[in-house]
Amino acid sequence: MLIKAKLKHFFEIVLQGLFWVLPIALITIVVFWLFGKIDFLVNGVLDFVGVDADSNPVFWFFVVCFVFLFLLYIVGQFIETRALSYTEKFLNKIPGYSTIKDIVGIFNSSKKGERKVLVVAIRGFGNNSYNIGLMYSQKQSIIKDYYTVTLSQTPIPNGGYMFEVHQDNIFVIEEATFDHNLQYLLSMGVKSLADILKIEPKNLEDLKSLKEWLKKD
Repeated sequence: MLIKAKLKHFFEIVLQGLFWVLPIALITIVVFWLFGKIDFLVNGVLDFVGVDADSNPVFWFFVVCFVFLFLLYIVGQFIETRALSYTEKFLNKIPGYSTIKDIVGIFNSSKKGERKVLVVAIRGFGNNSYNIGLMYSQKQSIIKDYYTVTLSQTPIPNGGYMFEVHQDNIFVIEEATFDHNLQYLLSMGVKSLADILKIEPKNLEDLKSLKEWLKKD
């Protein structure tokens, strides 16, 4: 039994490490791939116009970096414009695109409006208990004044149960983001959310109810 418990603990730690490393690894792979493509294109243009990039490699490295950052800026600007809607209409016709987009969107803590991810506390299933969950949208449920809250299962950040909760029983933890909640889940209770946020514990009444938060927003 002792060996079984140790193995279980070992694999839980490995799984936590995987959830931390995987997003970083994927982003790193994409960045290096994109940088390599830009480097290839810049060198191709230089060869075409007869410029020897090897004569001053440091200078041309910074040129590639500048082009890379400028391209990211253009993409960022493009995302904020209405031009994206036309691209979205085309991409949404591709099977599976919408699903992938929604999954990736979960990890975006900077979303605003009705699609902003909120970390919330809801009155629990006992008289003196509460649960911490996520709201992936602030749109009302099929029942008026009720909203969907997802209670995650550790250590699976995106797995869990969905509940329809009245707005008066939902309290917004304004300091917390999706990333903070992810750290909380992966710690499996070793760290409290207050530890992760580096704040003092609060009374439930000190948090804004969702109804108050929506009025402010």
